[in-house]
Amino acid sequence: MAPSSTIVGKIKVQLKLSISRLRMVQQKDTAIAKQQRRAMAQLLEQGKEESARIRVENIIRSDITTELLEILELYCELLLARTGLLEAKECDPGLEEAIKSIIHAAPRTDVKELQQARQLLVEKYGKDFALEAIENTDGKVAERVLKKLKVEPPAPELVTLYLKEIARTYGVAWPKKEESPDEQNDEDDDNPSGGLAVKALEEPLSTAELSRATPPRDLGPRSPVSVAPPSPSTDNLSPRVRLPGPPELKPGAKMSGLKKQAPGTDAQSTSKDGDIGRVKKNVVGGKIPDVDELAKRFAALKK
Repeated sequence: MAPSSTIVGKIKVQLKLSISRLRMVQQKDTAIAKQQRRAMAQLLEQGKEESARIRVENIIRSDITTELLEILELYCELLLARTGLLEAKECDPGLEEAIKSIIHAAPRTDVKELQQARQLLVEKYGKDFALEAIENTDGKVAERVLKKLKVEPPAPELVTLYLKEIARTYGVAWPKKEESPDEQNDEDDDNPSGGLAVKALEEPLSTAELSRATPPRDLGPRSPVSVAPPSPSTDNLSPRVRLPGPPELKPGAKMSGLKKQAPGTDAQSTSKDGDIGRVKKNVVGGKIPDVDELAKRFAALKK
């Protein structure tokens, strides 16, 4: 048999590993339970109540297992805090409940580190001690551990409470309120239209009210193209909508060369423009020039 101090050192190591492993398993189970609860809410919203009642039992079982792992984690922390009492050959009464609960419940879990810690505890305290813990002949195993280990279908009241809590958390209207026969008869008496609700007709507006009313802004044809203004950002605090328009034409080299003409040319063009303007004024004023006048003007223009 190995020395007591060596076994105690191994137990301490396995207890630390068991605590960290138990916490990881609890977090994983909690995340999975959240996804399952969301799925239950969708079933309730779709009206599949029977399917939700069957599937919610898995959530209840998962919650019970998570609570069991939490209890075992507390027992491991208790043994780790009182490792000095593990040095004794006989089991201390203050540790008996925790040790026997771990020996009794560890095989029902999937935590290998906890099962190895159980083997070390059995090796330290002997097979008779372990047999008492497994069969719980002396009743030292915690009652709450025994209750969590029971395999039985949940009560219908518990299933209903779970579904109500899930529906309240995810905003689902469940259970749907059923109308009593008296309320249905009252509605039938108030609405004698064969079960169809008839809306009350509103009084027509008077002519004065119609004249004061403002027409809606969206009355009339709409443009098929609508441009939404861009949202402001740190780069552009006051955005504006820029519609595509005709490009601005800049004069080329030829146009700029034509503008730079001699003064004589400008004078001739000015005189020609003046004569043409006189002709237009006469026409506009209602005086039609004779043929002789037109011939004289054209001769003057040719000079």
